[in-house]
Amino acid sequence: MQRPLRADARANQDRLLEAAARTFAEQGADASLKAIAAEAKVGIGTLYRRFPTREDLIEATYRNETDRLSASARSLLAERAPVDALREWAEAFIDYMVTKRGMAEALPAILIARDGLRQHSRDALGEAVTALLEAGAAAGHIREDALPNDVLMALGGIALITAHEQQRDLASRLIGLLVDGLRAD
Repeated sequence: MQRPLRADARANQDRLLEAAARTFAEQGADASLKAIAAEAKVGIGTLYRRFPTREDLIEATYRNETDRLSASARSLLAERAPVDALREWAEAFIDYMVTKRGMAEALPAILIARDGLRQHSRDALGEAVTALLEAGAAAGHIREDALPNDVLMALGGIALITAHEQQRDLASRLIGLLVDGLRAD
């Protein structure tokens, strides 16, 4: 079992993962690790101590982004009406897919090699969408027959056809259509 990180080490790791997500989204999986460390304001040695290989950093970044997106569903539901929470979460899902796309070349091999990572992602995202749909259905605003996997597939399709940043407005319009189609009222 791994020991919990000291507060300063945790802060460094968090900054590294945030910098890696931004850099991979912009430059792809071959982005400079030195640049990631510099953006996170840590030395390259700190990066390598925490993530000995590029694949370790990519996996940790992917897992972190997945967990962050998944956890945001509950936070959004605590702050917003279920339909608004679903719409905002869907927008965040598109941003998540942009980061994931930046790691696209390396991610398939990592998903195969790292036991349970693919299932972890599916489960986490599925639980998030389930929470959003159930809250919306309980409030009478989302159709009760809406399936989480269908919503995730639709969002994946939207992400696929709006792959470029200049298509962000189109992604938002398509999310609006999706959410409107899920409405019960």
